[in-house]
Amino acid sequence: MSFKDIYQGWKSDPEGFWMKAAEDIDWVKPPSKALWDDDAPIYEWFKDAQVNTCYNAVDRHVVSGYGDQTAIIYDSPVTNKKSKTSYLELQIQVAALAGGLAAKGITVGDRVIIYMPMVPEALVAMLACARIGAIHSVVFGGFAANELAVRIDDATPKAIISGSCGVEPSRIVEYKPLLDSAIEIARHKPEFNVIFQRPECIADLGSIDVEWNALQEGTKPAPCVPVSGDHPVYILYTSGTTGAPKGVVRPTAGHLVALHWTMKNIYNVDPGEVFWAASDVGWVVGHSYICYAPLIHGNTTVVFEGKPVGTPDASTFWRVIQEHNVRSFFTAPTAFRAIKRDDPTGAMIKSFDMSGLRALYLAGERADPDTIAWAQNVMGVPVYDHWWQTETGYTIAGNPAGIEKMPVKIGSATVAMPGYDVQILDEGGQQVKPGTLGSIAIKLPLPPGTLPTLWNAPDRMVQSYLTTFPGYYETGDAGSIDSDGYIYIMARTDDVINVAGHRLSTGAMEEVLADHPDVAECAVIGVADELKGQVPLGFLCLNNGCNRSHSDIVSEVIGLVREKVGPVAAFKLACVVDRLPKTRSGKILRATMVSIADSKPFKAPATIDDPIILDEIRSILISLGFAKEV
Repeated sequence: MSFKDIYQGWKSDPEGFWMKAAEDIDWVKPPSKALWDDDAPIYEWFKDAQVNTCYNAVDRHVVSGYGDQTAIIYDSPVTNKKSKTSYLELQIQVAALAGGLAAKGITVGDRVIIYMPMVPEALVAMLACARIGAIHSVVFGGFAANELAVRIDDATPKAIISGSCGVEPSRIVEYKPLLDSAIEIARHKPEFNVIFQRPECIADLGSIDVEWNALQEGTKPAPCVPVSGDHPVYILYTSGTTGAPKGVVRPTAGHLVALHWTMKNIYNVDPGEVFWAASDVGWVVGHSYICYAPLIHGNTTVVFEGKPVGTPDASTFWRVIQEHNVRSFFTAPTAFRAIKRDDPTGAMIKSFDMSGLRALYLAGERADPDTIAWAQNVMGVPVYDHWWQTETGYTIAGNPAGIEKMPVKIGSATVAMPGYDVQILDEGGQQVKPGTLGSIAIKLPLPPGTLPTLWNAPDRMVQSYLTTFPGYYETGDAGSIDSDGYIYIMARTDDVINVAGHRLSTGAMEEVLADHPDVAECAVIGVADELKGQVPLGFLCLNNGCNRSHSDIVSEVIGLVREKVGPVAAFKLACVVDRLPKTRSGKILRATMVSIADSKPFKAPATIDDPIILDEIRSILISLGFAKEV
């Protein structure tokens, strides 16, 4: 059956489509129906079911005779450690930790914050919470104390599970002092902390702290506790580039059904095969595709503690893929831009056997065509850009390779997946013609597994997502859909700039800049202009080893934009920088750069990777006559 047939099948009978998909989940009590629309525009799925996430991710594979299969591969080039955990071993570890938590009074509905590095124990902690019906909220390990405090106050956890430290290529990040400071700052106080001691840094324990192993001593392993279909499996605070964090709620039943469906249909892996998402458990990709989806589907997942470059070099991804026989690989475009910058010709990959890899999947930020083309050429496998959000938890638009490998159109995330009726709307909420830039919106209801609400903020849910276009979910992204139904994500809505009355996508200009042979990475922002309202300004990071004149390169990219986008873009400003400000998940902080350029007050996002970069950007902007000295 073609993907078109499957998509139309969903559209004509969404209830039947999702009830069929639900058959792949082991229910304690199956749902009586799929969709509950009593409180529209707030929708829920499989609400009356009884089910347990941990059972579906771990126990059922043991029961089915796959206990000896590897569930988790741990590969840490920063500590030079590797390990494999079977499904049976994982079951024992998770049940033991869950038993320890239960003995300390953690029960269904209690919140537990998890503040862990990229180690298998992070997944054990997540699954242990799900096992007993506790709602976990993972916070990126090493997050600043005040930001962790904000999340403690919002989630009000009964307990916090933390590692003693994280290991970076050049330093040890001690987590315990950050955790202590966060608890001191927070109004809400947890009853206890569980500390996983890493040998790289042993933390001093305080009065409310209990060591990971000590917690489990003398306690009974916990069984899986059934919860209702609408019970939250987790709260995940958005890592957005602006505004206060929003606690995205993930409902148990829809999450199970949707994620299981994606593994074969989108990522084209069969149970038992190795799937690797090179991300962090602090981000939604880590939740969905390091922890839950691969395990629910019966795959082997890779927990990688390292970087795309520097651990030890730009070949580390190729080594992991070869060594562990990775079949599908998922990462962010920024990782590949880093590899391309260090190894522009892709020479390092020639030392590794990539024959087991079927495809590369990119998401997390916009994938520029140059990066996709480079990856295709170097790796010799299809490269599928796909698009989704923290709020949705899985693919909105992608290439359904497990159903039908659709032709790749470089620059497009391919087509909408079942459950998503994606439309491009103008400011008045009307659909625009194919190929026209507009706001990307999704007709309600959203499919199973997507957010039904925000934690303790239902009004904010409506205000943030459901108000601008009644009957639609507002994605906050801008783009277009061509006559074949291919979706192009060009920018955040805020990144569409108005140049003398013309709405232009910064993403379209970035495509041109990235196509220059000396440019490794780039960003375009709109800066204030008295005459035209806004004008574009480009930032260029050059390939390592490039020794050409910066002024020559700037002149060339200005000419390229004029040629390929047109004079209407008014692209006359560009500069070379050493690096771009990003969140830890690799998203470029364009809105922050705009605020600096326009001398507007701003708060550096908590998720920023290195705040010092903002000073570097400010200095460049001052030299161009924009940002004021502070």
